[in-house]
Amino acid sequence: MDYEYAPLRLPSNVDRLTAMAQLAIQAEFSGWELARVQLYRDGTRKVMLRRRVQPTPQPGLSY
Repeated sequence: MDYEYAPLRLPSNVDRLTAMAQLAIQAEFSGWELARVQLYRDGTRKVMLRRRVQPTPQPGLSY
């Protein structure tokens, strides 16, 4: 399967509950899912979101 990825960096002042709500909204309305989270010593988080790439229909072809 082919996926597209979107990196997201959350600053240290964003608490876990707020980050969870923000990611849930992205998942609900944009089709993203959580692929990876890295927590750094300074409190920032690097989040990697992914979603399946939708095939684009070619003109004249039907699926």
